[in-house]
Amino acid sequence: MLRSLDIRDMLIIDRLEMDLRPGLNVLTGETGAGKSILLDALGFVLGWRGRAELVRAGAAEGEVVAVFDLPGTHPARAVLDEAGLPAGDELILRRVNRPDGRKQAWVNDRRCSGEVLRALSDMLVELHGQQDDRGLLNPRGHRALLDAYAGLDAQLADTRAAWRARAAARKALDAAEAQLAEAEREEEFLRHAVGELDALDPQPGEEADLDRRRRLMQGAERIREDIARAHAALGPEGAEGLMGDALRWLEDAHDQAGEQLEAPLAALGRALTELGEAAQGVEQCLEALDFDPHELERIEERLFAIRALARKHDVLPDELGGFAGDLRARLDAIDRGAEEIAGLKSALAEAEGGYDAAAGALSEIRHEAAARLDAAMADELAPLKMERAVFTTGIAPAEPGPEGRDAVTFRVATNPGAPAGPLDKIASGGELSRFLLALKVCLTGRQAGLTMIFDEIDRGVGGATADAVGRRLARLADGAQVLVVTHSPQVAAKGAHHWRVEKRVEGDQTTSAVVPLSGAARVDEIARMLAGDRVTDEARAAAEALLGG
Repeated sequence: MLRSLDIRDMLIIDRLEMDLRPGLNVLTGETGAGKSILLDALGFVLGWRGRAELVRAGAAEGEVVAVFDLPGTHPARAVLDEAGLPAGDELILRRVNRPDGRKQAWVNDRRCSGEVLRALSDMLVELHGQQDDRGLLNPRGHRALLDAYAGLDAQLADTRAAWRARAAARKALDAAEAQLAEAEREEEFLRHAVGELDALDPQPGEEADLDRRRRLMQGAERIREDIARAHAALGPEGAEGLMGDALRWLEDAHDQAGEQLEAPLAALGRALTELGEAAQGVEQCLEALDFDPHELERIEERLFAIRALARKHDVLPDELGGFAGDLRARLDAIDRGAEEIAGLKSALAEAEGGYDAAAGALSEIRHEAAARLDAAMADELAPLKMERAVFTTGIAPAEPGPEGRDAVTFRVATNPGAPAGPLDKIASGGELSRFLLALKVCLTGRQAGLTMIFDEIDRGVGGATADAVGRRLARLADGAQVLVVTHSPQVAAKGAHHWRVEKRVEGDQTTSAVVPLSGAARVDEIARMLAGDRVTDEARAAAEALLGG
C-alpha cells in the first residue's frame, strides 16, 4: 500500500505531502489544477518513462519520495532480494531529478538503478487510465492478459522450453539434410579424390625427402668424374703407389743411412695410413654416387605426382594425408547420413510431441480461464448497468509459437442477439469506459499487493452509470487501496478519503497543492463538481445526498 507521497520542486509543485490510506482515495479538482502532475511525480519515483523536464523552474533539483507498506509476503521483496537491497516493514523510494536531466534513485537509502525501480513498480502500483486503453483494445495483447489472469507462468515456461527444443531439433535435422544433400552432390568427386589419394598414399615429410634425393642424384653425375680421378690419383697407380715405392727405397737405404731416415720413414708410414683412409672415404663416396637412372625417374614421377595433387586440392604436400582423411569423413557422413537423419527425425517427432502436449495443456487451461473471465465480466457488468451486454473471450487456432498456438480476442455484444465484435468497434464511449473498468477489475483482481490507480476511468459516463462506477470502485477498494482521479461527483462521493488538487497563484509564482477534504469542505467540492463555479444551496443538498447514498 502507498502510505505517503512527498514531492518537492517538481513542475508547479513547490512542496506537497500526501498521506494516503487503505480503501478508495479520490482526487478531484478543476482541469489544469495539477492532478496529472501528481501521477507524473509518482511515475517518476517508480522509474516510469515520462516527461523529460520535471524540475520546477529555478530549483536546483526536484525530488519525490514514496513510502509503501511492505508485508512479509509482498512480491516486491523478491525484487529487493535479487537486487541486493534491504527490505523492512516499509519500502522507501526516493528519486532526484536535476535540471540537466541527471537522475539518481535510492531504495531504503541504498542507491539503485531505474531498472530496479521499474521492477519494483510492477509489484507495487498498477495504473489504469486514458493512456492504457490501447493495450486492452489491441487484440495482440489479449492473450498475455488472459495468461496473466489465469496465472500461467509455469505452463508458459514449459511451453517455451518445449518450443525451443522443437526448434533446436528442427534446426539440427535441416542442417543434417542440407549437409547430406551437399555431400551427395559431390559424392562422385569425393570417391574419385579419395581413390586417387589412397593410390598415391603420400606421407608427411615425403615430398621434402624425395626432393632432396632427386637433387642429390642430379648433382651426382656432375661431381662423380672428379671424385673418380681423385680416387685414381690416391690409389696404387697414383699417390699410394709412389709413396709405397718411396717407402721401399728408404727402407733399403736405412741400414746404411742409419738414424737419419728413421723420422722420414715414420712420417711416411703415417702418411700412408692417412692416405689409405682418404682413399677409402673417396671410394665410399663413389659407391654412394652410384645410382640407377630408373630410380631417379621413379623419384621424379612420385615427387611430381605429390605436388600435382597438392596443387589440385590447394593444400600443402604434407597436408595431403589429413586432407584425404577429411574427404573420407565426408564420404562416411554420406554413407551413414540416412541413419543419422532417421535419428534426427525421431528426435524431432519426440520434440514436436512434447510441444504439442505443452501447447495442448496450455490451450486447455486458457479455455477454462476464458470461461471464468467471461463469468467474472458478467458479474462486473451487471453493477455497471450493462447486465444485457455479453463479453466473450474468443480462442481460435493460430500459428504455433513459443507461447502456444492460440489466438485470443476479447469481443462484446452490447445487446442480446446483436453480433459480437471488438470492444472499440461495438461499444459507445460510455459503454467502452464501463467495459474497460470491468475488464481491468477482473484482470487486476488476482494480483495481490497492488495499489490500483484509475485516471479518469469514469470519463464519458454520468448519472446512474457514474454512480454504479463509483460503487464498483468502492467495492474494489474494500480490503485494498485504490486511488481515483475523477471529474465525476458520483464517483467522488463514494471515496473513503478525498483530496482536492488546486492551483494557487502568489505573485508571479503558480503552484499546485493538495488539500484533504472532509465535512463541509467535501460537500462544497462535490457541489462544485455538480454545479460549476457558482455553488448553490441546491447543489450542496445534492452533494449531501450523494455522500449519504
